[in-house]
Amino acid sequence: MTVKTFPRGIFLPHYKEFSEHEAITSISLPKEIIIPLQQHIGAPCQALVKVGDRVTAGQKIGQSEAFVCAPIHASLDGTVIAVEPRPNFNGKNVESVVIAVDPDQIEPTWPERDTDKLSTAEIRSAIKEAGIVGMGGATFPTHVKLSPPKPIDTIIINACECEPFLTCDHRMMLEMTEALVEGARLIARVVDAPHIVFGVEINKPDALEAIKSNLGRDEHITIVPLAVKYPQGSEKQLIKASIDREVPPGKLPLEVGVVVQNVATAIAVYEACRYQKPSYERVLTVSGDAIVRPSNLKVKIGTPIGFIIKECGGIKGAPTGVESDEEWFSVPLPKADPAGKIILGGPMTGWSQSRLDIPVTKGTSGILVFSPQMITETDYKDCVRCGKCVEHCPMFLYPNFIGLYTEQGRYDLAAEWGAIDCFECGICVYVCPSNRPIVHFVRETKEQIAAAARAAQNK
Repeated sequence: MTVKTFPRGIFLPHYKEFSEHEAITSISLPKEIIIPLQQHIGAPCQALVKVGDRVTAGQKIGQSEAFVCAPIHASLDGTVIAVEPRPNFNGKNVESVVIAVDPDQIEPTWPERDTDKLSTAEIRSAIKEAGIVGMGGATFPTHVKLSPPKPIDTIIINACECEPFLTCDHRMMLEMTEALVEGARLIARVVDAPHIVFGVEINKPDALEAIKSNLGRDEHITIVPLAVKYPQGSEKQLIKASIDREVPPGKLPLEVGVVVQNVATAIAVYEACRYQKPSYERVLTVSGDAIVRPSNLKVKIGTPIGFIIKECGGIKGAPTGVESDEEWFSVPLPKADPAGKIILGGPMTGWSQSRLDIPVTKGTSGILVFSPQMITETDYKDCVRCGKCVEHCPMFLYPNFIGLYTEQGRYDLAAEWGAIDCFECGICVYVCPSNRPIVHFVRETKEQIAAAARAAQNK
């Protein structure tokens, strides 16, 4: 077996053993859900409901006429009790629909369709109406990504799941294999791509075998075994490793005839086309050394992370009495909180949280709960010019100069050294002996450049 990979990057501890053998399960109903009206890159949605309205699971509650947008749906039956800004995972307040959940839910049913009879326009329409976005964390609206201005000859399914701790994609590959393969075929049909490639890291041999056994004799689909290296699942690195094409700096995969979609997105595409099911729930991993019961869960969008942590047994060493929903929903974290850090997403690209009322969104792949022993909390120091960040950067950038120029407020020079091309994988921070927050510097530069562009446009 030939194992492929890409230049640079880094080998990380896996920490997959916490949850990789845990089958996907569901949790009980929260009393309240908070559904942000922007869960995607692009224009925010406007609320289609108001306080006092009754809503049902799958009902569209947010929409925008903008092209780069994805509609939002209610994930449970209930009553709207607020439409107002609420805290989001990124620390910003986002207009949200707050729903008091009915204790008794009517399980929605979706009409089945023969996907073989759907036209490309019908497939794309189903994806758009379902509100599907990139569920690996990028959250770019999928119907936009599948409307490329150039010919596409290859669809690559990102089945790497290269971040430590996360195992939800792995479990979906094992438990929802047929939906995954059919979703990939639908994606290829909608852009008329003759080739499909599954890129799978070799630490998932059972997933490799499961996908292979579902392909039959389809000669248009290839499985490529990939080295276990971070960030193997990043689009440009995955394309290089899988089919040896290089996406030019500042360009998108469509420039080399490729569209990349991840496992969860492909399955959501199948469900939207087959059952007309909206994107109102997702599978995520709850893991870390401080969670009592690591799990892979199917949860409703809008469920507060504190409720999910409670459903997984809570935090190891939590003080007696932190048992009620109200306490696990409290702001900030419960008193005498034994967790060193709670992260939404993976440990390399995720977002640290200070509250338990933050809702799960379409792009939430994991909730990680770490003990203080897993966290290094030190002030960062000056760059020592060791070059480790440059040596490992998978984009061949100079993170050291990006950080230095950002500190000086010289954002134009930080951009010249590659800040805009950085996809924030976090390797530079991981290897830095001075603990410099280079990803933070990158985000600061991007925000300043975008603000300057808006100001120039408004003159």
